[in-house]
This record gives sequence, C-alpha cells and structure tokens, in this order.
Amino acid sequence: RGISSDQRPKRPLTAYLRFVIENRPAFREKNPESSNLELIKKLAGAWKDLPASQKQVYEEARKTDWKRYGEQMAAYKAQLTPAQAAALKEERRRQLAKRRSIRAKRELNLLGKPKRARSGFNIFLSENFQESEGISPVAKLKKLFDTWQKLSTSQKQPYLQLAEDDKVRYENEMKSWEAKMVELGREDLVRSKKQRLKKKPAETAKQAETAKASSGGNKAKLKLKKSEE
Repeated sequence: RGISSDQRPKRPLTAYLRFVIENRPAFREKNPESSNLELIKKLAGAWKDLPASQKQVYEEARKTDWKRYGEQMAAYKAQLTPAQAAALKEERRRQLAKRRSIRAKRELNLLGKPKRARSGFNIFLSENFQESEGISPVAKLKKLFDTWQKLSTSQKQPYLQLAEDDKVRYENEMKSWEAKMVELGREDLVRSKKQRLKKKPAETAKQAETAKASSGGNKAKLKLKKSEE
C-alpha cells in the first residue's frame, strides 16, 4: 500500500532511441510532408550511416544512465516491505503477460489469421446496432439484447443459419491458414487435434437452435456486464 509500479525507476533508453528523440524535431522540420512511418525510416537510415565515433557518444550516455538506474533500483527495492515487493512482482507479471498477449495478437493479424466465426446474436447486433435507439453504446447493446431475447425461434433462424455458414467459412479458412503456417515452420500456431474436433450435434434441430440462442445470449450478458463495470 502506498507503493506503485509507477514509482519504479524507468529503464534507460537505448543508444538508438536517444538518437531518435534527439534528432526527430530536426528531421520533422526538414521533412514536413513525411508521415510518421516515413520519418522513422529516415531516422533509422541516418542511425545506420552514423559513424561509429558518433554512435559511441550515445552509447556512453546509455552506460552512464544504466549505472544511475542501478543505484535508483537498489534504493527503490530497499524501501519495500516483503508484501509490497510481492505485490509489485505480481503487478509486473500481469503487465508482461498483457504485453505478450498484445504482441501475439499483432503477429497473428500480420500473418493473416482468419477472424473467428460470429454467433447468431453477434450477426443480429452488427446489422441493427447503427439504427438502434439509445443515448450510449451500452444502452443500444441492452436494447438489442432484450429484442433478441424476445425474438421467436423462426425469427432467429436466419441469423443462426448465417452463424452456421460462418462456422464453415472459418473452418475452411483456418485449414488453409494452418497449412501455410506449417510450411512456414510455425507449427506452434496450429491448433491441436483436440481443438479441431467438432462438437457433437444436438439430438434435435430444436435443441441445437436453443443451444445457439442461449450461447449468444450468455455472451451478450457477459459483454453487458463488462461494459457496465
């Protein structure tokens, strides 16, 4: 209590980042029409061509800051109680896990992983969200969820059928994508056989529709709960 990871000493910048921060304003002034990406490319090229003697200046500054960082970290850890140290360690673990998750999602997007199949309710929601009345997204979501719950089985059927079609689309695209990943040596991204097994069909069509509708409703409830929180 009273200690936050925000108070933890910040890690020193790398030599390259120091160069970028120091020279970015001048590069922006010389290249006002360049996008941020183009500007970063120009800075990266300038760093690559920078003589070793000039790079050494930034490297020495980094070493000096690292020494200061070590002293600050020692003082920071000395003031922590065992409970605070454990709490901050857990907070750090969650932050790193979140960063890994974000990087993994970004990588999958770059690799073109197919989007997951949508439920019947999600399809209904996407078709009617813009036109729905409500002063806020949460209010619209609540209203559409209530409307979905009141729909008859026959009224839900078109959306449930679209959801089934989307499942087929997803499975076909995933098979092709996973085959490509195997060729690229990324077997770690391929689902296990257990994950690929299809769920057993419901005993009757009516039971299947009920299960799908319930699944869509449960997901909506969870989404509403998170939004309200």
